Amino acid sequence: MKRKLNGFLAFAAALLLLATGCSDENDRMAGEGHLNVYLTDAPFPYDLVSEVNVTITKIDARLADEGDGMDEMEDSMEGTEESDPESDTPENQGGFITLMETETDLNLLTLTNGNLELLADIDIPAGAYDLVRVHVQGISVVLKDDGGTFDLKVPSGSQTGIKVFIEPSLVVAGGLSTDLLLDFDVSRSFVAKGGNTLESITGFNFKPVIKASNMSVAGTISGFVTELSDAEEAPVLEDVQISIIAPDGTVVTTTATNPEGAYAVMGLDAGTYTVLAELDGYEAAEASEVTVVAGNRTSVNFELVAIPAEN
Repeated sequence: MKRKLNGFLAFAAALLLLATGCSDENDRMAGEGHLNVYLTDAPFPYDLVSEVNVTITKIDARLADEGDGMDEMEDSMEGTEESDPESDTPENQGGFITLMETETDLNLLTLTNGNLELLADIDIPAGAYDLVRVHVQGISVVLKDDGGTFDLKVPSGSQTGIKVFIEPSLVVAGGLSTDLLLDFDVSRSFVAKGGNTLESITGFNFKPVIKASNMSVAGTISGFVTELSDAEEAPVLEDVQISIIAPDGTVVTTTATNPEGAYAVMGLDAGTYTVLAELDGYEAAEASEVTVVAGNRTSVNFELVAIPAEN
């Protein structure tokens, strides 16, 4: 099988794959398509952390029709720290196609509110891809105000990579352009130990949460958050926690507003959501029945009411 790919880092994260191929419908699954891979992040709260660093060493993808039996093989390898990288691993047996294999250092907190990192730009065989593996090392969290740096252990080592399933599968086909976004949710992937203040934090547990979204069937929610005010120009609010909630009450992802009071959440499946805005010292605000349309951007703005100080 011919393998040719271009790579991108989609962390902290998100991953965008752009695929183009032949124009004849009968040849959609033949030949090669083109793939770009990007990274973005659902950010960690900024009040305590200045950097969340990760080094991406490799990204590979699996053709769906070659996935049978591969999961069992991978599972048997999980946690095998001393395995020989030149041994008969799944990628060496032809189940995976390498998208990038160049060490790339990233601060995931820079990949927020629509910012992406291109990790791969490559030609690959046409077909449906149902799994991406992200190989990482060099994980660290840097606290603000000289609060210290914590180096973290990568679960299962870096041998098998972090498995991210693509549902539905990403189809690289002739005449089409398809985007895949990998969203590395920092706020859920890095769990503080000890407490929620600079003085009490003793470290972090790294439990990677990465969501893969086929951008051809996904959309974006974005907007601005200001303080409700009689001023001619309402003050913008930074670090407002924005939560995207599914109809069943599940938190899909979170983000925070930037210094301009803006936020953006990419890679959302088409459907209806509730958007919640929260900031200490203000009443929480909620927008319900927010509709996301594939390939489109939905605008949701908030005006938060300050809570009067107690006498």
